[in-house]
Amino acid sequence: MFILNDPYISDFLIETIKQNNYKVLDYGLAKNYFSSNNLISNDNAKAISKLYLNSENSIDWIIQNKPDSLLTNLIKISKDKALFRKMLSKIYPDYYFREVNLDELKKLDSKNLKYPFVLKPSVGFLSFGVYPIYNENDFKNVVLKIDSDIEKLKGVFPLSVVDCTNFLIEEMIEGEEFAIDAYFDENGEAIILNIFQHPFLDKNDVSDRVYYTSKSIIQNYLKPFKELLDKIAKEGNYKNFPFHLELRMNENKIIPIEINPMRFCGWCITDIAYFAWEINPYIYFMENKKPDWEEILKSKNNDYFYFTIGDIPSGIDKTFIKKINFEKYLKNISNPLEIRKIDYKTKPVFAIVFGRCNNIEEINNLLKLNMKEFIELEKY
Repeated sequence: MFILNDPYISDFLIETIKQNNYKVLDYGLAKNYFSSNNLISNDNAKAISKLYLNSENSIDWIIQNKPDSLLTNLIKISKDKALFRKMLSKIYPDYYFREVNLDELKKLDSKNLKYPFVLKPSVGFLSFGVYPIYNENDFKNVVLKIDSDIEKLKGVFPLSVVDCTNFLIEEMIEGEEFAIDAYFDENGEAIILNIFQHPFLDKNDVSDRVYYTSKSIIQNYLKPFKELLDKIAKEGNYKNFPFHLELRMNENKIIPIEINPMRFCGWCITDIAYFAWEINPYIYFMENKKPDWEEILKSKNNDYFYFTIGDIPSGIDKTFIKKINFEKYLKNISNPLEIRKIDYKTKPVFAIVFGRCNNIEEINNLLKLNMKEFIELEKY
């Protein structure tokens, strides 16, 4: 069963559900897209154990309707980064982290902290509220601005998705960042559906501007990442569980950053698996299918498949946006596979674009873009 909600439902997901006659909870936005043939009532839905959320905004439904289930417990462990770290402590006994509430954070003695570290909400989503801190001055600056940053987040996501009551201080993980779309099957085996590399502009960049995948990325990392995921499944007793996991790899040491429960890559960006590998991730999860990666990659060259997010810079008052210059923006993308325009008046982004290229420089250039160049403001 699918549970659909804001911020975005792709046409690809909608058509997948209709063509395969999958059930959708009669909840949230579902009635906008589906007839009674697909919809299932709240009472009947409670007995269904195989669930997929397009958005973590629907996590509250599971917690409220399956309060004592293993699934709810797994969601709570996954969403709370401190609980997730505790669960992983047997795999990473030397990894440093601590949890503090907002008042404690403001009272910490900056001289007694171990730098560098990352500060983030214990319950978070994307890169909201994530701060890389390298020295005392960085920490003091964050403390000064954190109240205003939290105020901006209020009302954007429910507390089950982003909650700035408690924060996690954890050692900074060096190395290349990757993301995985996968699910744990009914036996707890990890089934990987895609692997992305997540590049950054510099050490202070925590944005989600670009993720990309390629034949060589799948070939190089499929085995070691699956071995790690199988260990995580064993520690947490994960089963029938779709997820998006972010991690870093440094000199063959792989350390998870966070696991996002009950969904693959957010905003339906997991759809890129279809463009890159002809894999429909929703069908693969619902029907317990495993990609035959050797066969899939046999006919592929080493082009890069990527998605890029056109974000609204934080300093822009959206009420003064006259229009987005999409024509100018798309000149930076040599081979757009799909362009998804987003309602920037109510969302923090104006576009998500899937692209294909044979040169990493195109991806590096996207990281450098100043989004203000594509946003036309009202003159006042």
